[in-house]
Amino acid sequence: MDEDGVHEVVTGIEGRHLGGWGLLQIAGCTGLAAYSVWALVLMPGFRKVPLKLQVPYMPASARQMDNVLTLLKGRSGKMVDLGSGDGRIVLEAARRGFSPAVGYELNPWLVRLSYFYAWKSDYHRRVSYLREDLWKMKLHDCKNVSIFLAPSVLTLLEEKMLEELPDDARVVTGRFPLPTWAPSAIIGEGTERAWAYDLRTVRQATTANQHGTEV
Repeated sequence: MDEDGVHEVVTGIEGRHLGGWGLLQIAGCTGLAAYSVWALVLMPGFRKVPLKLQVPYMPASARQMDNVLTLLKGRSGKMVDLGSGDGRIVLEAARRGFSPAVGYELNPWLVRLSYFYAWKSDYHRRVSYLREDLWKMKLHDCKNVSIFLAPSVLTLLEEKMLEELPDDARVVTGRFPLPTWAPSAIIGEGTERAWAYDLRTVRQATTANQHGTEV
């Protein structure tokens, strides 16, 4: 059911006393509308992805974006957002001078939505949104990386980034920190918090830990 259908149901019962059956009807319509959004917009990108690697779409807030990009302040060159959703972080990165600014997103509907927002802002020539599985793409030339992903995938992503990112790369995460890496900087509070990780420092710590384990 689309938004107009839900509106008609609500209008039809407006002004009447709602019993248990009426409330159940409203709940059913709302649930059906939410399922329709999931099935048409979000589900297509998940169909070929293993369950443990699936990441729900949760758009970043303005404060979260600002915190992430503040931790990248003073840096330049290529910036990538892994799991870019509706593309807002990539768009803001382009506004702040990062070039190229690239988003990687598996869901085709979100890629189209990202390009719509970029076109609307007249930045469509300065950003790129690629429909790619982030587990299959290569990160060797990525020096500025932002991540807004669920904790369930961050451990595996640590391994991939440790293997592929260059030494001078900086990774910034929002909402959740990386599980085993020590951050170089933290900004914000609560759900707005962001963490920065410098790959050279992370690799040095990893090597030191491995030597300590061997001893």
